[in-house]
Amino acid sequence: MSGRAGAVRVALVDDEPLIRSGLAAVIGAEPDLLVVGQADDGAEVLDLVARTSPDVVLMDVRMPGLDGIAATRALVRAGSAARVLVLTTFSNDEHVLDALAAGADGFLLKRCSPEEVLHGIRTVARGESLLFPGAVRELARRHVRAAGAQVPELARLTAREREVLRLVAAGLSNAEIAAELVLGVETVRTHVAAVLAKTGARDRTQAVVLAYRSGFVQPG
Repeated sequence: MSGRAGAVRVALVDDEPLIRSGLAAVIGAEPDLLVVGQADDGAEVLDLVARTSPDVVLMDVRMPGLDGIAATRALVRAGSAARVLVLTTFSNDEHVLDALAAGADGFLLKRCSPEEVLHGIRTVARGESLLFPGAVRELARRHVRAAGAQVPELARLTAREREVLRLVAAGLSNAEIAAELVLGVETVRTHVAAVLAKTGARDRTQAVVLAYRSGFVQPG
């Protein structure tokens, strides 16, 4: 498939043809974005990604074959560099939390606006996470462990790294964390990198999910 030089390459995975065609039309109209492939089942994701080398995969979290959670997990296990945005109908869909824990970089509601879809793709393509702390808190509320539960990955964090993780979980950017803790932005980046390394989290999203699920940060 011919492409536009420098464009963000996007693959679409959804069992509903109407959803895929609508997304393809919205994304394809943008000069900096390019739809490189489509699939209707999570079982096709590894092959699709191998053939088309997308930067971002938009993936339905619920599919009748292999769902988006398992497909995301397979991509991470295969070492794929593709970023994953999961699509869901409901913001309180508990499957979204599982997808984020599996390695997805964020989620979008199927009823969101075209502008929000485009913003989400560009955000994760830059290596950032598309995270909605309020929604993650609500999802985590059902899965959280008792406060103070021992989690080896979190026990390795220094006091400063714990502060940084709490602020990341609150949705603050590196610049906002730097202002809150009166630190340099580069110092905050170093702390965030240490948090990811010590917890084994793929990115900020996974670190936040771990923080909530473990009870380290309490929902609500």
